Amino acid sequence: MQKEIELVLSPKEASQDSSIKKKSAQKLHIKEQDITAIKIIRRSIDARRSKVKINLRILVITGNDYYSHEKPEFNIQNVSNKPEIIIVGAGPAGLFAALKLIEIGVKPVIIERGRIVSQRKADIASLAREHIVNPDSNYCFGEGGAGTFSDGKLYTRSKKKGNNKRVLELLLLHGAKEDILIDAHPHIGTNILPRIITSIRESIISAGGEIHFNKRVTDFIIKDNAVKGVITNKGDKYYSKAVILATGHSARDIYELLHKKGILLEAKSFAMGVRVEHPQALIDSIQYHCDIRSPYLPAASYNFVSQVNNRGVYSFCMCPGGYIVPAATSPGEVVVNGMSPSGRNSEFANSGIVVEINNDDLVNYKQYGVLAGLKFQQNFEHLAFENANRDQTAPAQRMIDFIENKFSNNLPKSSYYCGTVSSPMHEWMPKDIKQRLQQGFKDFGKKSKGYLSNEAVILGVESRTSSPLRIPRDNASLEHPQIKGLFPAGEGAGYAGGIVSSAIDGQRCAEMASRMI
Repeated sequence: MQKEIELVLSPKEASQDSSIKKKSAQKLHIKEQDITAIKIIRRSIDARRSKVKINLRILVITGNDYYSHEKPEFNIQNVSNKPEIIIVGAGPAGLFAALKLIEIGVKPVIIERGRIVSQRKADIASLAREHIVNPDSNYCFGEGGAGTFSDGKLYTRSKKKGNNKRVLELLLLHGAKEDILIDAHPHIGTNILPRIITSIRESIISAGGEIHFNKRVTDFIIKDNAVKGVITNKGDKYYSKAVILATGHSARDIYELLHKKGILLEAKSFAMGVRVEHPQALIDSIQYHCDIRSPYLPAASYNFVSQVNNRGVYSFCMCPGGYIVPAATSPGEVVVNGMSPSGRNSEFANSGIVVEINNDDLVNYKQYGVLAGLKFQQNFEHLAFENANRDQTAPAQRMIDFIENKFSNNLPKSSYYCGTVSSPMHEWMPKDIKQRLQQGFKDFGKKSKGYLSNEAVILGVESRTSSPLRIPRDNASLEHPQIKGLFPAGEGAGYAGGIVSSAIDGQRCAEMASRMI
């Protein structure tokens, strides 16, 4: 017999196979010895009440029956001499587009402005030590894109747009743990992701695909409103009838290039704000209703949203047990982001808290046309740079001090390794963002007692939640409506947010692009 059941267990019980087996037998009214195997299909945490519970969906196997575990596969066929499709960018959208092309039988040719993972690490170390921003190799650009050095969260609501299970299976095949197929909110961790990205690169190359690093696309070859290829900063020309544009939301030079060439772009809403850091123990006590977190529970997270003056204020990319990192892509700007290792074992919890921004908020930037949001975003980052130490030190302020418009005479310890400096963020931040953040923090403090605290510090600025622009495409063909053969993909195109949704989008574009070859 094979039967799926639901169990609600304590964290300790859910961590022990013997307890799961015992509870399963009780639920099915059978003897424990009759159970030959147990497989956890789904796992989630319910922390809504004072006693935290773990919800499990279990496949119970009894008698002479057995569990047939079909392992996912990736069909690596030789595409060396197959027709080629160019992919611009080696982030999640670009890499998963390449994997899909290989499965279809088309040769992917990836052009990536940054460097391979191991070399990116050196550039990031230089950023930490010397505050030097390499515009082509940093936390946003390079092999794996922004996803490589990130929290590695794999949760997406984009289930109607593609096969998110297949993305998780491919990550599993390239080195992720099987837990990502089980947990309701799966997570890999920044310490594991580089190995997975390296393994994906090896799969692409072993199949006959190409990846060209340290080459930034500087122009598109277009004839009769159809893309024919791309030109790089090294003077190389690559030709194909189809180009998948997967450059990420921080590739401002690509937006400016498209705009200069008269290729249609669209303004869209986006969000900016700050990154907030609390002691992880404080978030644990709030979310798990305890003084000390159980050793059987992971570091607690949170998810907040409020409406303030007709704009959403919400948490973004919450990183329990994580670190704040510098995410600037050019000199003269300060941008912060968050990441967590797989164990989520830092003493800090951080999250972006951001304010929704739309065209009505950009009246002072109308002279920039469709690029208004991009210029507003840049200005926000320049303000952070100018109001700190004019390097990668982050301007910071205690949370209650920020709400009360007070300068923080001292700052709590922070995980941000480039350092913080006390700054009156309430004075230089755009008024609408400041006021909505202040009210948002008050609202979140009412929802979770203890969250509103001067133990918490806010760091500026969290500005890269998404792109302020969309590169439009036809809903059916996924091609740009103006340029035949150009397939905008992922976060940079404005059609995804996060690793999984970007990967799904890249695969969808690969399927459509392959029909042109």
